[in-house]
Amino acid sequence: MRLLVVADLHANLAALEAVAQERFDRLICLGDLVSYGPAPNEVTRFVREHAFVAIRGNHDNAIALDVDCQCSASNKALAEATLAYHRSLLDGENLDWLRALPMSAEFKLDGYRFTAFHGTPRDPLYGYQITPDLPDDQLREEIEGVKADFILLGHTHLPMVRGIGSRVVVNPGSVGQPRDGAPQASYAIIEDGIVELKRTDYDLRKTLDALTNLPLSPEIIDQLIAILTRGGTERGEEQCR
Repeated sequence: MRLLVVADLHANLAALEAVAQERFDRLICLGDLVSYGPAPNEVTRFVREHAFVAIRGNHDNAIALDVDCQCSASNKALAEATLAYHRSLLDGENLDWLRALPMSAEFKLDGYRFTAFHGTPRDPLYGYQITPDLPDDQLREEIEGVKADFILLGHTHLPMVRGIGSRVVVNPGSVGQPRDGAPQASYAIIEDGIVELKRTDYDLRKTLDALTNLPLSPEIIDQLIAILTRGGTERGEEQCR
């Protein structure tokens, strides 16, 4: 069975459509369907219709429950502006579906045990500690007690595959807003117990044009366009969650 694992779609429909060209049997979505991008209804609807498993991200939680997304300070204004606009766009069915999403999931496919979180096992919504450069001993502490062959995580927007003992920790990176310097949509394929991190080009101009037409301030739009164009924040800036 071929699993397509995606995270941090952030209302970027063009990027999601490009990733969805990948052949897959099951779609696993690790949260953050909304915020930052121009198409929250379309992205949410696609995941509703196609995902085998979907969990709630911190931005989904913020829009569904009208609470703080707890983003990093450097990008708080971007999140608040786009979340406010998305609240005016999301239809009732999509909002109810986001509100009902679990904050973690356990499932079994092809004899492998999977657990899925948006953040970390210790802090499913907001945990930001598990990054590609986290030392092995600290990673081992972060996943202590998790009984699974594959631990699937999102939130950092940084693609990663790490083996710790018999467990494999996978972050597919971000479909809709990559932040590791590569502007392509990032995702993971898991097949026969093997993980492959992949990227694909998408119609970036389509997304940028849609952002330009949003009823947001020019400063907000310019920042969103810059992040998408360069694949993240400038070196030295705090990464956004």
